Amino acid sequence: MKFLELEVRTALVVHGYDENNREIVEKVDEPEFKTKLIAPTRIQSISEQYLLVTGSNGRIMYWEYRGSMDELHGRLAEAGLMLP
Repeated sequence: MKFLELEVRTALVVHGYDENNREIVEKVDEPEFKTKLIAPTRIQSISEQYLLVTGSNGRIMYWEYRGSMDELHGRLAEAGLMLP
């Protein structure tokens, strides 16, 4: 299994949905970025601001990451994790 080393901090955690099908979102205020080794299979999408990743118990999380989307795209491509 391949891993990607990134500096991230949790911004939002989605705990599920309420009776009106609205996301139950917890805003997290992590002050510091932390280095993590992330299995690319956990990444659902990438935007300029966030990685959307899967977590435990069916939760999804939005992580802020250090660097740009172009830099991350390049790293994923170098690791052979991008489709042509």
